[in-house]
Amino acid sequence: MDASAKKQLAAFATRLRMNVIESVYCAKSGHPGGSLSMADTLAYLYTREMRVDPANPRWQERDRFVLSKGHCAPALYAVLALKGFFPQEQLRTLRQIGSHLQGHPDMKGTPGVDMSSGSLGQGISAACGMALTAKLDGASWRTYAFLGDGEIEEGQVWEASMFAAHKKLDNLCIIVDNNNLQIDGELDQVNSPYPIPEKFAAFGFNVIVIDGHDYDQIEAAFEAARRCKGKPTAIIQHSIKGKGVSFMENKASWHGAAPNQEQYEQAMAELRAALAAIEEG
Repeated sequence: MDASAKKQLAAFATRLRMNVIESVYCAKSGHPGGSLSMADTLAYLYTREMRVDPANPRWQERDRFVLSKGHCAPALYAVLALKGFFPQEQLRTLRQIGSHLQGHPDMKGTPGVDMSSGSLGQGISAACGMALTAKLDGASWRTYAFLGDGEIEEGQVWEASMFAAHKKLDNLCIIVDNNNLQIDGELDQVNSPYPIPEKFAAFGFNVIVIDGHDYDQIEAAFEAARRCKGKPTAIIQHSIKGKGVSFMENKASWHGAAPNQEQYEQAMAELRAALAAIEEG
């Protein structure tokens, strides 16, 4: 990937992170940590990988996206707003009564949301159904699903994985956000799902391990996923929970907490400085 493309992605991802902080601060609740850790890959998906049309959210030939870790809805809303599915000002209504931006994604009320999610472990099953539908219809669109590393402690994830491999769903690509932290602390101290790559490989997946903040590795992973035939792909991305905001990084306490005014101002100042450095570089 050339320097110009990386610069565009970095700027987009930084704006995405700013939108996450803004919306969670306004809501006084939400999940910033995991939203920030997935921002770089989400930016790549929506700007370079997936076929979507903000003017026609239900376009039949669009690629589908399932946010299996639905509590990280602030990240999904942020990228959808940046893409033009709805005005960015609406992000300030997150979790408020009457808003279509609820705490978990709602496919009936929010343009660009392909699956209502939030009950952990279930999103990958829906993604499998979408991918199988495309296969049966002979359609070319692909399905992507983002899972949390704590989420894969759920048994349904592995039932769905077995199904995906059995049906040879090579049009399905899942991304596991391996930031090593869940609401109660470090994964291996709660209910360890490790070793993650080996487990998905044992279930019949094409497995790719990347740095979730390295755009060259992100691009190579999705290109490899497209080339793989006969099996689904699992991209295991090592990431930093709270990435981009110094006092949130690698802190489990920011899994589901909103910043106060002072913290909000510090976070936004850091992100504005990061954006300025990107744009001037």
